[in-house]
Amino acid sequence: MTAADTRSVLAGSEWRARAAAHRDRVDTLAGPYLRARAAGAKHPVLDFLFTYYGHKPAQLRRWHPGFGIALTGAADYVGLRGYHRIDRAGAESGPAVTADPEFLRARADTVTYIVRLLRATANRPAQLSCFGLHEWAMVYRTGALRHDSVPLRLGAAGTDAVFESMPVRCTHFDAFRFFAPDAVGRNNRQLTRDDQIRTEQPGCLHANMDLYKWNFKLSPLIGSDLLLDCFALARDARELDMRASPYDLRTQGYDPICIETPSGRAEYVRRQSEVADRAAILRSRLLDACEGLLAQLPA
Repeated sequence: MTAADTRSVLAGSEWRARAAAHRDRVDTLAGPYLRARAAGAKHPVLDFLFTYYGHKPAQLRRWHPGFGIALTGAADYVGLRGYHRIDRAGAESGPAVTADPEFLRARADTVTYIVRLLRATANRPAQLSCFGLHEWAMVYRTGALRHDSVPLRLGAAGTDAVFESMPVRCTHFDAFRFFAPDAVGRNNRQLTRDDQIRTEQPGCLHANMDLYKWNFKLSPLIGSDLLLDCFALARDARELDMRASPYDLRTQGYDPICIETPSGRAEYVRRQSEVADRAAILRSRLLDACEGLLAQLPA
C-alpha cells in the first residue's frame, strides 16, 4: 500500500511527543488503580474500568493517531494489530505505518452497529430517575457481597428495604443482566441484548461509560485523544456509580451519596446530569468519527 492511504503524516518528533503526553495523562487518570495494583491490592472503584471492560493499562497507554494518519520512524508499531506499513519516498529512516484499510473493512459491521446505537441513544431524552439502583439490585436478598467484601453501608436488611421502597427503572442491559434473581422482576421492563438499541438512553451512567468501550473496540481506527476523554468520563461516572451504591467506601476516600434520602437523590440527579452533558459531547464526537470511517471503507 502507498501513502495514498493516508490523509496526513506525522514526523517522529511530533507523534512521540503526543504519545508521551498521552501516557502521562493515563498515569494521572489511572494512578490510584495502578498504585493499588503495584502494591498487590485491588481498587474497589477503578478496578471495574480494567477488569469488566478488559482493556488493560498497557493497551490504554499505547497512543494511536487514528485512521488515515501515518507515523514515520515507527518501528515499534510494525506488526501491531490493525496497522500496516506504507511506502513513502524520501521518508525519514525507519518504517512508516498507518491503520490498515483492510482492518477497517473487517470491522465494518462493528462500526455500523456502534453508529446505530449511538444515534439511537442520542435521539432519546435523558432519564435521570434510576438513582443508581442497579448496584442495589445486584445484592438484593442475596446475603452476598461484591467488590471484594466491601461492607454494605446499611447492612443487608437495610439495603433490601431501600431497594424495595423505590421504583426500579434500569434501561441498560449490561447492568440488568447482573441483577440478583429476586430483583429481576422489580425492574419496570425486562431487558434483552436484542433490545439494546431500542432501550439505551443518554442519562444512563453505564451507557455513558460504554463510550470508552466502543472507542477501544475500534482501536487503532479511532484516535487515542477521544479514547482517553471517554476513559476520563468513565472514571468519573464509575465514581458516582459507587458513591451511590449500597457499599461503604469511606475508608477508600469516597463519601456516600445517600439515595435513600431526598437530598441524596437530588445530588445524584445533579451529578448524573453533569455526566450526561459531558457524554453527549463525546457521543457526538465518536459518532462523527465512526461515520467518517464508514465513508472511507475501501471499495
